[in-house]
Amino acid sequence: MTGAPAGARALAPLIVPALLVGVGASLLLLGLSWVAERLQDVLWERLPDALGVSGTSAGWIFGTLTVVGLVVGLVVWKVPGHAGPDPATMGLVDPPLPVRLLPGIALAVVIGLAGGVSLGPENPITAINIALAYALGMRAMPRSRAADWVGLAAAGTVGALFGTPVAAALVLSEISVGDDPRPLWDRLFAPLVAAGAGALTTVLVAHPAFRIEVPPYPGARLVDVVSAMAISSAAALVGLAAVYAFPLFHRAFRQLGHPVVMLTAGGLVLGALGALGGHLTLFKGLEEMKELTAHADAHGAGNLLLLALVKLAALVVAGTCGFRGGRIFPAVFVGVALGMLAHALVDAVPLSLAVTCAVLGILLATTRQGWLSLFTAAVVVMDMALLPVLCVAALPAWLLVTGRPEMLVEEPDPGAVPSVAVAGHRDPQ
Repeated sequence: MTGAPAGARALAPLIVPALLVGVGASLLLLGLSWVAERLQDVLWERLPDALGVSGTSAGWIFGTLTVVGLVVGLVVWKVPGHAGPDPATMGLVDPPLPVRLLPGIALAVVIGLAGGVSLGPENPITAINIALAYALGMRAMPRSRAADWVGLAAAGTVGALFGTPVAAALVLSEISVGDDPRPLWDRLFAPLVAAGAGALTTVLVAHPAFRIEVPPYPGARLVDVVSAMAISSAAALVGLAAVYAFPLFHRAFRQLGHPVVMLTAGGLVLGALGALGGHLTLFKGLEEMKELTAHADAHGAGNLLLLALVKLAALVVAGTCGFRGGRIFPAVFVGVALGMLAHALVDAVPLSLAVTCAVLGILLATTRQGWLSLFTAAVVVMDMALLPVLCVAALPAWLLVTGRPEMLVEEPDPGAVPSVAVAGHRDPQ
């Protein structure tokens, strides 16, 4: 016996740090979500009840979102660090930010989530976890690579967000690893440990349910393949329209010049959109899409089109005026509404097929991540019989979106705080 192979000896020391990062990423996500939910209950239930008004009325939606925009604008303006860089320039996984920016980011995202802004927690919570893992990890293990801590934190957070490590593996498989010569599973080993720890922590503590309830898929037919490709492609085109609108809205809000003015104006627009679309078009969209599908018979084609367009417009406005948040979860709601619309227009198309293909198409356009889009579409309905059809439906949609711009503003905001390079070893503080 000569001991464990060299590869195993290199990977084994990463297990404990990966476990700690994964559990910590999940607990921080759950903690921020809990605070946001408590504040949401105050803003949308207790306060309107105390005033004798409906929390779902158009007036309350308009007023609350406008005030939320003002408050987040004050946070961005006055809190040290200004709640981080311009969120329109940030993706899901970015280089670590200085730790001093994190309190402002956390405060801004909690207020936005609670206030009904159409963004999810994924981008800012991933940025927070990456910054903390990098700062603490490099301090504890100065000779480690910065990119390793970024990978662990990103994987742990994505695993916690979706309640499974599979999503994290798929996301990391689409990220460039430079000249790392290690086999894929050696590169993914520690991130998968972190993702598994994050996912298991979330499942044990919060019992998340990403799935919606729709009639089961009756089984593949040749016509379903044609329908699937048509729906995914149409949804991808709708998503691309939002992608092309994104920098235009961003430029328009930047013309206002001051964060308080930009975010108050954004909140006002979101309030008007929410008043038009109703309470289902508010918040990140996960609970709302379950409510939408639970009462599918109450929504005609016209109303479903309105919900999808209002939510998509709200996503673009929220993402460009300065609110902190991610764009994946609201896009899933848009996909669910578009899928229900396709089923309402052609009821021969199974609802489960229509919804999953529309979610797939909209996510391919807005995230440009094929594996994550396919995974998310599959888990929304959780019917393995749909997977072969989904794989085929992804192909024409990908042809439409590949080479197109991303839902991201490439030029960094001149006033943004520069982030720490992933390749560096300097402590961000």
